[in-house]
Amino acid sequence: MINSVVLVGRLTRDPELKRTNSGTSVCSFTVAVDNPTRNPDGSKTASFIPCTVFQAAADNMSKFLRKGALVGIVGRLNQRRYDRQDGTKASVLEVMCDSVQFLEPKKRNGEEPVSFESDITPETQSDKNLDSLDLPDDDLPF
Repeated sequence: MINSVVLVGRLTRDPELKRTNSGTSVCSFTVAVDNPTRNPDGSKTASFIPCTVFQAAADNMSKFLRKGALVGIVGRLNQRRYDRQDGTKASVLEVMCDSVQFLEPKKRNGEEPVSFESDITPETQSDKNLDSLDLPDDDLPF
């Protein structure tokens, strides 16, 4: 059986970084991907795909990417079910990212783009005040 996803799209919002109780970084974001079909009036359509990435890649996304950034993603589809606070059941289909590539160079103060590769280092927890994510480590996909 194959469960593989490859996407290229733009972030629809700033990545949201949280940490599990054990300190594992978890970053959630949504990618807008153009569809090959068009509306009857000829306008483009897009799909908005929720994604999650863990550990150092999550730290790097939070540090270097913002809404509108172009990214390439390799991962797998994951469906999870949960009970809402009102007692109803809900289901989420998302991409669990194995790799996230930054497809545009980073710009600094209106200057020419520079390489982001030399700047990538995971942030320490003390660099940002982050909310804790109440997620048992047994639920993580690694």
